[in-house]
Amino acid sequence: MPAAPQVRGSVYREFAERLLSRAAGAPLIGGNAAELLIDGEAHFAAWLGAIRGATRRVLLENYIVRDDAIGVAFRDALVGRARDGVHIAVIVDWLGCLGQSGRRFWAPLRAAGGEVRVYNPPRFGDSFGWVSRDHRKLLVVDGTHGFLSGVCISARWLGNPGRGEPPWRDTGVALRGPAVAELEQAFVSSWNSIGAPFDQPIAEGATIAAEGQVAMRVVATEPASAKLYRLDQLIASMARRSLWLTDAYYVGIAPYVQTLIDAADDGVDVRLLVPGASDVPVVAAMSRTGYRPLLRAGIRVFEWDGSMLHAKTAVVDGLWSRVGSSNLNLSSWLGNREIDVAIEDADFATQLAARYEADLQ
Repeated sequence: MPAAPQVRGSVYREFAERLLSRAAGAPLIGGNAAELLIDGEAHFAAWLGAIRGATRRVLLENYIVRDDAIGVAFRDALVGRARDGVHIAVIVDWLGCLGQSGRRFWAPLRAAGGEVRVYNPPRFGDSFGWVSRDHRKLLVVDGTHGFLSGVCISARWLGNPGRGEPPWRDTGVALRGPAVAELEQAFVSSWNSIGAPFDQPIAEGATIAAEGQVAMRVVATEPASAKLYRLDQLIASMARRSLWLTDAYYVGIAPYVQTLIDAADDGVDVRLLVPGASDVPVVAAMSRTGYRPLLRAGIRVFEWDGSMLHAKTAVVDGLWSRVGSSNLNLSSWLGNREIDVAIEDADFATQLAARYEADLQ
């Protein structure tokens, strides 16, 4: 009889793992190292350092690459590696880069042998095709170092000290280990959706050595797949003690809002941190219209008292975390290509929870 609870626990654990993997369309992968990156300066330093140290290939997929000091630094770093024979492949989003950068900006990279593709430009006769965007912020170097985030490649993330504008608040992750292969495969899927298939070999997860003890799922959302939406719903339903959300463009829909309310009714400490001042005011207005049912349920809603809050994170029960490009809205859940990582590691969750509490100060 004493063994029964252990058997039951192992059965439920296996069931939960299968449920989460099916919902996310992503297996749980162990043996990784994960480092939390906070704000633009840390991101740009890590990303540029990895690019400049590349010896085989650089895969970069980002919603916005802006023609400013930061964008030029990245382009020139890519040009330098391309001239040394490193394979460079870049994907940018047409709408994200509209008025930010164009063919002239990328000409030096193409001349050096790098490849650049633009996701989903307008097509004649396709009135609503523009709705789907590549909102990912993804970098993979040499198949061994991976990064994903909410940060775009633009000096806006650094603020403007001359005008007293502080840096934008954002969050990302640097990864090493078998999960990096999933990032490469996500990039290749985007690449192949635009044109001819990717023609370079990429690593399989089983061939990449373990770099740590962190287990994670790489959730590579594609239009209409709703992978992260299903995962977000499940995690909110499974939370036992705490569910702390940070989101730049929260626009809750009824099923998800009800799941948050149900969690709060069950005694879960549900919190939502959103921007106080948004770079997209109409979204901020839509977000505020959804506060009332949350507040009535005892969910605490905080507006960031600082620069633009652009992070997209969740930390649950001090054990489970999500970081990436997806916002809590229909565009991210159903319309866009997004990339997030769901991490099952208490140490990482503790770091993210500490960051959350610091953001509330």
